[in-house]
Amino acid sequence: MHSFTPKIITTMREGYNTSLFKADAVAGLTVAIVALPLSMALAIASGASPDKGLITAVIAGFLISFLGGSRVQVGGPTGAFVVVVFNVIALHGYDGLLIATFMAGLILIAAGAFKIGRLIKFIPHPVVTGFTAGIAVIIASSQVKDFLGLSLENVPSEFLPKWQAYFGAVSSVHMATLLVGLGAFFVIITLKRFTPKLPGFLIALVLASIVVALLKLPVDTIGTRFPDMPATMPMPSLPVVTWARVTELLPSAFTIAFLAGIEALLSAVVADGMTGTRHRSNQELIGQGIANLGSVLFGGLPATGAIARTATNIKAGAKTPVAGMMHALFILMFILFGSSLMAYVPMAALAAILFVVAWGMCEIDRFIALLRMPNSDRAVLLLTFGLTVLVDLTVAIGVGVTLASLLFMARMSETVQLDNGNAPDRDGEFDGDDLNQRDDLPKGVEVFRINGPVFFGVAGELLDAMRKIGRTPKVIILRMRLVPMLDASGVTMIEEFIEQAGVSGANIILSGVQPQPREMLARIGLSDDGGGVYFAADYAAALRQAEQMTLVTVH
Repeated sequence: MHSFTPKIITTMREGYNTSLFKADAVAGLTVAIVALPLSMALAIASGASPDKGLITAVIAGFLISFLGGSRVQVGGPTGAFVVVVFNVIALHGYDGLLIATFMAGLILIAAGAFKIGRLIKFIPHPVVTGFTAGIAVIIASSQVKDFLGLSLENVPSEFLPKWQAYFGAVSSVHMATLLVGLGAFFVIITLKRFTPKLPGFLIALVLASIVVALLKLPVDTIGTRFPDMPATMPMPSLPVVTWARVTELLPSAFTIAFLAGIEALLSAVVADGMTGTRHRSNQELIGQGIANLGSVLFGGLPATGAIARTATNIKAGAKTPVAGMMHALFILMFILFGSSLMAYVPMAALAAILFVVAWGMCEIDRFIALLRMPNSDRAVLLLTFGLTVLVDLTVAIGVGVTLASLLFMARMSETVQLDNGNAPDRDGEFDGDDLNQRDDLPKGVEVFRINGPVFFGVAGELLDAMRKIGRTPKVIILRMRLVPMLDASGVTMIEEFIEQAGVSGANIILSGVQPQPREMLARIGLSDDGGGVYFAADYAAALRQAEQMTLVTVH
């Protein structure tokens, strides 16, 4: 039952005091300042009113922290849902979205109860990067009208027709709106570049609102777009559910659940890497499921763990799930006492925020790095990206995962080698050394052996092994003679393993690396250049090199 215990219970058992509460309260306020404009912008981009985003941040954000399996996870509406939510609302109405989100919550609870959380490791990096970048392109495209102030009554939902409509209406660009959008964009980028600790999104919104109000600029604002927006929390209620609606919305429910699970667990993994803790994946899914049920009761949007807000929470000093709960309470205070101020916010400023969010979602460095990988990984990345933008997110994920699996099986068949039992040992690392590899370890040296291919299904074991060391040694030998191949996800995990060790001052020696893994590592710049990573021909050479390193360190 330990894996189904919310982290809030664990932290309270460890002892909670005034000092921890102060740290959590400061972090919660910091995240609330970041989440406030984001929640409104994402709600509008999804085809809903901004208050729906704030309600989601309050209800789902509180429940995700209260019942989740991560110490510092912060939840709410995210960019990953924008495309799906927009399409569901357009096809089935807002009640349809609530029904789909409610079913998605039940699916997430079932997934956690059946311990499906660990399956996150089987989603290849090229697929995740491809559909995330595709979503980012769609989000940015959806904001062009508001950013430029174009005179368009109905903007097509499909990508290519949307841009055709934009080019057809380019002569209707509203200069005041464009200048407000550019000003907000410039403020965000400047603050992010020179003073990243300041809440750039909120400052840009406040400045843009003041300028529009003082100069009485004729630009579209939240108040003009949503004149009847409520300024209080709604009473809980449920939409009318029929069997026909359930069957009609079930595919959308699975898509929402899939996205929520993927992003929540990815965010939790990122948080683990930043804090050195470990989340409980199955409890996290259950917490996410209950949070989505709660969001539906108050008319909110789908919710999941938000990577950027979680990282902000950690950097602001969060210690326990109380920080995420406080972030929700601070946003609730704004709804109750300051929501009337939302009416002055220009739509162009919100569009500028979403442009910046979309750029961050693109992970351009990761995207470019994957383009340098072999044709198979590149094909999965580009196909997933193209299908996300031009066809449908669900199709993109399904095709991407299927293609990655087929290509992986093909590569595995190529790595199988047969011999007559007399094959020579390639680098002196035969069974004797394998069985007694720890006997002659110098002090301050740790060794790990990888047996078999490091691919997207098992690459995470490297990071788990790193965490189990406890105190980081001075030198880590990673034996790779029995690794016949690496794919993009395996290379990424080894790179993260090396980075985590490097943060603690440990040197890495890779021994017996075969040609294909050596080539893949070289593609990301890992070579024997003395930058904390070294290559040894065999295990004996690695031991001699490690002993010399520890002697140098001692002296």
